[in-house]
Amino acid sequence: MEPIKRIHHITAIVGDPNENLKFYRDVLGLRLIKQTVNFDDPGVYHLYFGDHNDTPGTVITFFPWTNDNYGRKGSGQVGRIAFRVPKGSLDSWKEHLIAQDLEVETTQLFGKSTLEFDDIHGLELAIVEGEETAENNEIVGFHGSVLLSRNPAGTKKILTDLMGLTELEVEDQNDHFETVGEEKHHIITEIPPQPRGRFGIGTVHHIAWSVPNMEVLKAWQDKLMGSGFGVTAVRDRNYFNSIYLSEKGNVVFEFATDDPGFDVDEDKDSLGAALKLPEQYEHRREEYETLLPKLDI
Repeated sequence: MEPIKRIHHITAIVGDPNENLKFYRDVLGLRLIKQTVNFDDPGVYHLYFGDHNDTPGTVITFFPWTNDNYGRKGSGQVGRIAFRVPKGSLDSWKEHLIAQDLEVETTQLFGKSTLEFDDIHGLELAIVEGEETAENNEIVGFHGSVLLSRNPAGTKKILTDLMGLTELEVEDQNDHFETVGEEKHHIITEIPPQPRGRFGIGTVHHIAWSVPNMEVLKAWQDKLMGSGFGVTAVRDRNYFNSIYLSEKGNVVFEFATDDPGFDVDEDKDSLGAALKLPEQYEHRREEYETLLPKLDI
């Protein structure tokens, strides 16, 4: 079986949906590519953002909570999420973020200059330059993420031995890894582990890894179950099929198919323009449209 080549998406919990929309659309320049509901809790939006072509490996999604239930960052979660920008654009991004009244710190978190900052709801983000130039300075996708593993050795084992990520030589105490696909997404497991976290606003719920199709997904399901992980049944998420597990460091991993894609229920040019409901909730559309806050599209 081929190794995992890239991140599929990352899903976080945030606050007010319009504040979320304004930050990721107007500050970071991402496109709202899907507005739907949390399939497991349909009274809550599930908003998807990506590049302007909804390219696989660029998608960040959100469950916007409106109850002021903030989480506590800690082990068992995904930590800081890093976006990649074109080579030569880091200084202009720093100026842009500061102009948005964001506190920006330049670090070496990802083994090179990294801009660290938080979003409007306290979600930890970063920006890192890639190796390719572009005509504009737009975010091109993920650079990677930090995993706040409760068991870094156990997390390392699944990443390298099962998923095929490569361990990198970086001069700090954290473990650094890289996917084998052309995106070369970077993963850091933070050492030593933090105290146990609690999900809520400002925390990341899970990281999803990309697999091509249902056949490969089922093969991963068998492989992971055979390695002793408690793996869910395949879940139909309309835009992909997926399985979930909690790895040895308690971080929630999802494995998600690239097909059928985000344009299965609306044209690419119209992505994100209307509320899309899964078939099982369509008969309650009027209820959800009344319950959910109106988005400032």
